[in-house]
Amino acid sequence: MSREFDVVVFGATGYTGRLVAEHLLKTYGTAGALKWAVAGRNADKLAEVRDLIAAPSAMPLLFADANDQASLEALAARTRVVVSTAGPYQLYGSGLVAACAKNGADYVDLTGESHWIAQMMAAHETQAKKSGARIVFSCGFDSIPFDLGVWFAQEAARKVFGSYVPRVRGRIRGLKGGLSGGTLASGQATMAAAQKNPEIGKTLANPFALTPGFEGPPQPDGDTPYDDKVAGSWVGPFLMAGINTKAVHRTNFLLGHPWGTDFRYDEMQILDGPPKPSATPGLGGFNFGAAGMPKPGEGPTPEERDSGWYDIVFIAEAADGRTVRVAVKGDRDPGYGSTSKILAESALALAFDVPRTLTLGGCWTPAAAMAPALLKRLPAHAGLTFEVEG
Repeated sequence: MSREFDVVVFGATGYTGRLVAEHLLKTYGTAGALKWAVAGRNADKLAEVRDLIAAPSAMPLLFADANDQASLEALAARTRVVVSTAGPYQLYGSGLVAACAKNGADYVDLTGESHWIAQMMAAHETQAKKSGARIVFSCGFDSIPFDLGVWFAQEAARKVFGSYVPRVRGRIRGLKGGLSGGTLASGQATMAAAQKNPEIGKTLANPFALTPGFEGPPQPDGDTPYDDKVAGSWVGPFLMAGINTKAVHRTNFLLGHPWGTDFRYDEMQILDGPPKPSATPGLGGFNFGAAGMPKPGEGPTPEERDSGWYDIVFIAEAADGRTVRVAVKGDRDPGYGSTSKILAESALALAFDVPRTLTLGGCWTPAAAMAPALLKRLPAHAGLTFEVEG
């Protein structure tokens, strides 16, 4: 597909969008083989971002407004891949998905808004299949380390046991990171939507909400702390589990259930011991800020991003109890320092590494669309590691 740009970052004036543009500039420059641009609704703010990341003055600045569908259509027609960082997606993202599906442009975002993903699938999957657009949701910390981690664990199990396994445990051994104003706004928008529409609450609670026509077996309880003998520690609920488990089950669904229609997966954080009654469940190492909640466009400082990290173990468990453990680790703050690099590399994987004859048009998860490509790109350019521990 010959187009003016390989990648366009939409929402580049936002906190994460700027980090994505910064990663592309530092890693690939503006005068090489990669043709990329930034897009948003305010030319002056785009110019400020260009200057802030020290990009050349010739870097293209494109107009596109989430409330102007014609501008989104024009944007999608000019590029092979759109990176969308303008959330909350349920408020500002639907028009761009529609434009990409119509114009055959590939699309990646970092949404964790599962009910919105379900809505976009229902509205645009058929059109995306016709146009060839690969629409890939959740290409940030939610849900690539988890979606790809389970895929990697299953491949390791197949090599060791000769077959995939019916059960994987995701266990967060530790993380350090901060919260951005955009993430907070997305969470608030989701809670408000669920209060208005009870069906949204049902979607959020259903691990198979993104596998239309398929309902798998009851899943492990991820909300109640317990002494997990297989993991070798106490475990408790994890903040992102409700998002990531849906992505993992959709990956299995899209691949034709290679892990079985009885596949079970849960995601919990490792605890030092039984939780104290005063503990806030699920927050792990996320820092929600003592000086007040951040506003949209705000987030962790460069020092906080650089000092952040995460360490996740996935335990693939065979029916006879044998296990294989793999680790996924990131070298930056998970939500932003790491997410921005993961998101950028996901766009490049679609643009350069994954033929359209291999991954057809439609609505995808990262692992189902491009797992082998990401397993090469993310360690090379995004600071992630994937290792078999035994």
